[in-house]
Amino acid sequence: MKRLGSITLICGGMFAGKSEELIRLIRRSMYAHKKVQVFKHSYDSRYAEGEIATHEGVTLTAVPVTATDDIRSLLRMDTEVLAIEEAQFFDSALPRFCQELADKGMIVLIAGLDQDFRREPFGPMPALLTIADEVVKLRAICVRCGQTASHTQRLVDGKPASYNDPVVLVGAAESYEARCRNCHELPDAPRKKQPGGRRSRSKPPNDGQPPLLTG
Repeated sequence: MKRLGSITLICGGMFAGKSEELIRLIRRSMYAHKKVQVFKHSYDSRYAEGEIATHEGVTLTAVPVTATDDIRSLLRMDTEVLAIEEAQFFDSALPRFCQELADKGMIVLIAGLDQDFRREPFGPMPALLTIADEVVKLRAICVRCGQTASHTQRLVDGKPASYNDPVVLVGAAESYEARCRNCHELPDAPRKKQPGGRRSRSKPPNDGQPPLLTG
């Protein structure tokens, strides 16, 4: 009988524990005596070039690559489990490649930021979310108020980064914080518009009272 492949996507903001969860799943596969290959994007060189590393110092050996084709060329025929760290940095070919592998019976484990510091979709993550068999959405703790945090705050000289800053800036606690939506700050962000191009009104209709819905 053909092996049943799958795609598990671990996502969330920074400091949410994505790398810890990925390492846990990788080690679980190793304990089951499965043949595992682990890759990470070479952009992530914060702690070690050839390792997945958590913010607490837990590490696991990984091969640094720059593109989906690099993984394809290095993937062994007998690999049963493929793990990919920092998926948000990869190119748009990654989702289809992972889908192909899962269709052939491989277990694919992926971890990455689903949003950038602007709170916008990051790289190939939206496409990976749609094809994943299982999505593990992790959240951190807001450093400002202690509530659950889903967003990543970028800091420049201790102040919130501008919306117009480059999307990719590799860093850790010196450049980023976990923030809830109430505490997240984004200077110079464009104002949101209502459907039809109208900007949101300063006062709602009905003298500030929401409209009543009747059945």
